[in-house]
Amino acid sequence: MKIKKGFKLRNVCGEHVIVAEGIENVDFTNIISMNESSAYLWNNIAELDYFDENILSNLLTEEYSVTAETALNDSKKIIQDWFKAGIIEE
Repeated sequence: MKIKKGFKLRNVCGEHVIVAEGIENVDFTNIISMNESSAYLWNNIAELDYFDENILSNLLTEEYSVTAETALNDSKKIIQDWFKAGIIEE
């Protein structure tokens, strides 16, 4: 998977929000807000050509006090959420 071109994480009034850069990505019906851990993941994969649930899981276990199983389950869920939001692609 990879982040779709044109999506950037910005801090807007203290909130982590994904914004679309370029008219082809604009969808004002869906604002994507991220918590601290999802913003941490996004920032760490933003420059990668590819990521998967294992990469996200490793990032989570390095940064937070979570088990490998919890990190992997959370990684799978966030990938599903990001696909649904249309901000990542295969």
